[in-house]
Amino acid sequence: MSPRVLLFTGKGGVGKTTVAAATATLAAQRGLKTLVISTDTAHSLADALATEPGEIPPGLHLHQVDTQKSLEEHWGELQDYARGLLGELGLDQITAEEITVLPGAEEVIALLELREHARSGSWDVIVVDCAPTAETLRLLALPEALDWHVSRLLPVGRRFLKVISPFVRGVAHVSTPGDDVMGAAERMHRGLMEIRELLTGPGASVRLVLTPEAVVLAEARRTLTSLNLYGYRVDAVVANRVFPGEDADAWRAQWVKAQERLLAEAEESFAPLPVHVVPYLPAEPVGAGALAALAEQLYGEADPFAPPAVEPPLTLTAGELRLALPGATKGEVDLARKRDELIVTAGPYRRIIALPAALARRKIAGATLEDGFLKVRFSSGANPTQRTEWTTDEGGRPRSE
Repeated sequence: MSPRVLLFTGKGGVGKTTVAAATATLAAQRGLKTLVISTDTAHSLADALATEPGEIPPGLHLHQVDTQKSLEEHWGELQDYARGLLGELGLDQITAEEITVLPGAEEVIALLELREHARSGSWDVIVVDCAPTAETLRLLALPEALDWHVSRLLPVGRRFLKVISPFVRGVAHVSTPGDDVMGAAERMHRGLMEIRELLTGPGASVRLVLTPEAVVLAEARRTLTSLNLYGYRVDAVVANRVFPGEDADAWRAQWVKAQERLLAEAEESFAPLPVHVVPYLPAEPVGAGALAALAEQLYGEADPFAPPAVEPPLTLTAGELRLALPGATKGEVDLARKRDELIVTAGPYRRIIALPAALARRKIAGATLEDGFLKVRFSSGANPTQRTEWTTDEGGRPRSE
C-alpha cells in the first residue's frame, strides 16, 4: 500500500518548514509511521524538531539527504564518467569532484530518495518540506520535461555515440559515455518518472503555506495555478502567523484589520480548498511537543492524513480535455497544438501534454477558459495529419495560427 504523501511549499520565510514538521509530529503521535524529508538545501527541519536526523520516538524518522553518498551508490557511473572527462580536460581531482555535484542535484536526489522510501512499504505518511515555490515548481516540472526530451533524444543519442565515439577519442582525446553511463542516465530518467507518478497519484497532495500579506498571497495564487498546470493536487492552504483579534493594542489592531481583509481574499481565491489558520504564537515552536500542539490547533477537527478529496487537475474523456487552472486569466493562458501534443502555457510556465491516440487523431473543435478550467473540445471526425496550431484569444476561444 502506498503511503500518504504531503508536500509543503510556499514563499521563503512563511514558515513552511515549521508547518511540515508540525504535521509530521502529529502523524507520529497518532500512531502513523512517519518519515519527514526535505528537498530544501537549507535543511531547517532538524532545527525545527530540535534533534539530529534519525529516529525520533515515537514513530517519527527525520531523513536528511546525503547527495554525495546517494550519487555514488545509485548513479556512480554518471559521476565517474563526469570526473574522468573533466580530468581529461585538465582539471584537478578536487575541482572535478566539486563540479560533478551540479547545482540542483540535491533536490533531484531528494526526490529520487523519496521514491525509494515510498516503495519500501515502511511508512504510513511521508511529509516533504519543499524548497520555496519557484524552486519547487522547477523541480516538480522536471520529470515530465525531461521525459519529453529523453524519449526523443536518448535512442538517437545511443546510435549517434556509437558512430562518433572513435572519432572523438582519436581527435579530441576525450572519452564518450559508454553503455553503463547511458544505462545510469536511463535509470535516473525512469526514477524521475516514477516519482512523478507517485506525486500526481491519488495518495499525494501539496499544501500551500502563506502569511496574510498581499505579495505572499499573490505568489500563492500563481503557485496554485502552476501546480495544477503540471498535474499536482493542492488540497489545502495554511495561513501562518495570523494576529489574534482580541486584546489588540492600536498598533496591532491595524495588522489585525489588514490580515482579516487578506484572509477573506484568500478564502475567496482558494475556494473550495480549506484555509487552515495558524495564530501568531508568542514564541517560536521548536521541538516535538510545541510542534504537535501547533498541529492540533492548525487542523482542528479535520483529518490531515485522509486521502485528498481533490479531483486530479487533468481529466480526459472521449471528446474533451479538461485542465484545472484556478486563478488563471484568459490573457495569461495560451494553447498550441503540434501534431499529437498540446502545449499549454499559463503565465511563465509551460506544459507539453501528449494526447492519447483517440484524441491525437482529431481536430480541436474549440477551447474555453471558464470557472477555473481550460476545456479543449475535439471533433468527432478523425484527422491524423492535422498540423494546426492554436492559441486562445481574449474571449478564451481558439484561433488558428
